[in-house]
Amino acid sequence: MALERTFSIIKPDATARNLTGKINAKFEEAGLRIVAQKRIQMTKAQAGEFYKVHAERPFYDELCTFMASAPVVVQVLEGDGAIAKNRDVMGATNPADAAPGTIRAEFAQSVGENSVHGSDAPETAAEEIAYFFAGIELVG
Repeated sequence: MALERTFSIIKPDATARNLTGKINAKFEEAGLRIVAQKRIQMTKAQAGEFYKVHAERPFYDELCTFMASAPVVVQVLEGDGAIAKNRDVMGATNPADAAPGTIRAEFAQSVGENSVHGSDAPETAAEEIAYFFAGIELVG
């Protein structure tokens, strides 16, 4: 596998329950290194721009409202096959379908409040990282 970087968000439902450390431990136990991280409060407009790929979907407005409802932790993860590894650690979007031990199986409250977001491809990761981080902030 190749060394990659991927983007991750610890969502409002998880930050509200002080799960940042437990979630980060799962990333690190899987061999991912956190090379950039910050806690931010997104506006609904920022969430809307970030999730614009979903603009035509029925859940878009609810998603943007939720993501702006409380602080989130945005971060860049690095490791061999980081994109696939992160998605494996996160688990299925629907926590009922998530494998035991995954973040969503352990911490998600619902399909919408599923604790984490992760990039799905190298191109997406590059765009998402650039949306929240300047290159100088990536310190792996």
